[in-house]
Amino acid sequence: MKPGDELPPLTVPVTRTLIVAGAIASRDYQDVHHDAELARQKGSPDIFMNILTTNGLVGRYVTDHFGPRARLRKVAIRLGAPNHPGDTMTLTGTVTAVDGDTATVRITGANRLGDHVTGTVTVTVTGAGTVNGTGVATGAGS
Repeated sequence: MKPGDELPPLTVPVTRTLIVAGAIASRDYQDVHHDAELARQKGSPDIFMNILTTNGLVGRYVTDHFGPRARLRKVAIRLGAPNHPGDTMTLTGTVTAVDGDTATVRITGANRLGDHVTGTVTVTVTGAGTVNGTGVATGAGS
């Protein structure tokens, strides 16, 4: 991994089920994440994804790319355009810095309205022959 490396895009179909399940899983019971009529009464055309679901999708995007040895160290995101049912969000990322086994990745998740999420993720990828978080040597011969 080196600065300038691009992660392959990940397309996420934004379904009503994804939005509601993400809100429930993160214990976010705000009506705008599960009740379309109340969301409309509050000025939204439909329910919309919460930040915790977005945060989880960003984390998944990075760890899926870097593999099972990837450990998220910091996730700093900002929401923009909402994700509504029927949207498709495409996540893209570019490595902006590398320090040893730690990389900073600039992330964007866009939908038909614009950027839903922007931010950076710091990820450490433990290499072969290093010691993992449990104190057990990993890599060849261990």
